[in-house]
Amino acid sequence: MTNTSVLIHPPLPIQDIAKKLALLPDEYETIGPYGAKLSLNLLNNPAFPVHGKLILVTATTPTTSGEGKTVVSIGLAQGLEHIGQKSILTLREPSLGPVFGMKGGAAGGGLSQVEPSQKINLHFHGDFHAITSAHNLLAAMIDAHLFSGNELGLDPTRITWPRAMDMNDRALRRITVSVGAKNEGITRDTGFVITAASEIMAIVALSANREDLRRRLGSIVVGISVAGQPLTAADLGATGAMMALLSDAIFPNLVQTTEGTPALVHTGPFGNIAHGTSSIISQMMGVRLADYVVNECGFAADLGAEKYIDIVMRASGIRPAAAVLVTSVKSLRAQGEGHLKEGLANLDHHIRTLRAFGVPLVVAINWFPDDTTAELELIAAECYRQHVPWARVEAFTKGGVGAVELAEKVVDLIETSPDPAIHPVYALEDSLEEKVAKVAVQVYGAEGVVYSEKAQAKLAQYAAWGYGRLPVCIAKTQYSLTDNPKIMGAPTGWSLQVTDASLSAGAGFVVAIAGNMMLMPGLPGHPRAMDIDVDPDGNIVGV
Repeated sequence: MTNTSVLIHPPLPIQDIAKKLALLPDEYETIGPYGAKLSLNLLNNPAFPVHGKLILVTATTPTTSGEGKTVVSIGLAQGLEHIGQKSILTLREPSLGPVFGMKGGAAGGGLSQVEPSQKINLHFHGDFHAITSAHNLLAAMIDAHLFSGNELGLDPTRITWPRAMDMNDRALRRITVSVGAKNEGITRDTGFVITAASEIMAIVALSANREDLRRRLGSIVVGISVAGQPLTAADLGATGAMMALLSDAIFPNLVQTTEGTPALVHTGPFGNIAHGTSSIISQMMGVRLADYVVNECGFAADLGAEKYIDIVMRASGIRPAAAVLVTSVKSLRAQGEGHLKEGLANLDHHIRTLRAFGVPLVVAINWFPDDTTAELELIAAECYRQHVPWARVEAFTKGGVGAVELAEKVVDLIETSPDPAIHPVYALEDSLEEKVAKVAVQVYGAEGVVYSEKAQAKLAQYAAWGYGRLPVCIAKTQYSLTDNPKIMGAPTGWSLQVTDASLSAGAGFVVAIAGNMMLMPGLPGHPRAMDIDVDPDGNIVGV
């Protein structure tokens, strides 16, 4: 019988959340009253066999403020508990850049948040700091190696490893180091990326265990030798020290939602330059600890869902049992350039994309107070026309109760099709160019791909070095199906412009860059930082 009462209470002690998952005290380490790190031994504990189903949460093309995908994910996990299902939520950790910049935090909102939301949005358990430190340690070791004689023959003009910090700072995109002092190293150009764009963030997110983390860290390509060969972090002897800095960061973070539903919030890779979802360790634990795992993927189905299927699923072995396609009136109206009806083409495109993957789906219409019944009926009619189940979601204002209908439809869908055949877009045996083309044509709706000479040369070089069997991660705007953020809807007759490429050998993918991708965002004229403060009682306000 469905429980439709709204449960609101202060955060529970983390020990109570651990008991919900049947965890013993030695299987987690508490961090404060409301957080914990889970032991990796859970992955090998026969008391926790794999039995859960993973629900992939994605969306239609978003606006700059997002369309509430995190809120719907949290609400769905809570809604599943309301209908008697044991659920767990897996989310990315927020980056400080958006928190203090334009978009704001990423802990949900209203009655569908992860708690303690202020801590999660700020320093949390130190994972971002550890990843930033490991990234910059490697950068420092590169320059120390150059200063100390450059035994490896690293070409200073072809070093590809930047520095990192978790803050929007456009002034650091391009910098020059070791300026003007003959005895302090080689003067060279470099720059900063935001921590969410660091390859080490993607590595921690995709590592299955400590051994896998060590292998991936050692495989990071930091630059090219004067002989034209890739040089790695292992060549520099940096692997062990980075492992030490990341020793605790690899453990998933256990927290809770506003209704006490368990949540694993771990790692925060970008959704375009990387794969944009929580760590595979948290997902691997989730399917052992609960019946349903609600896993949010970054941005829309052309980015988050595609990268889950083609990159993450291959690393974790976890196939999604169903997908939730979050949409909103505001999103579809924006895609219709002010007209909701015209924006429905974007919804249809993402429905076709998920169907092509073979994933059963439900459309979740995230309901805002200003939306009208007529607008809801227009979207619902399109879902009926596409033969896709849909549910109105009010998780922000009602919590899990506002997502009960969605939860029931997702469970029904999974029980009806318990073992869907999932189809990656491409085979790993395809060439890098073939992989990019298949994503562009089959997922984005492009007619083809146009490569710059620089991109072509780099892809050929990566294949020659033996990286041709890696998946591809296409970095493009999240605001359009195309590589141009100003083109709305579901356009046809266009070609994807691949302007550059980069190698994330440790993460295990090749990045094809389409359009102008910014790896170090800047603050807006009136950043959210100007509205954040601490009140006289020590409470953080404005996040």
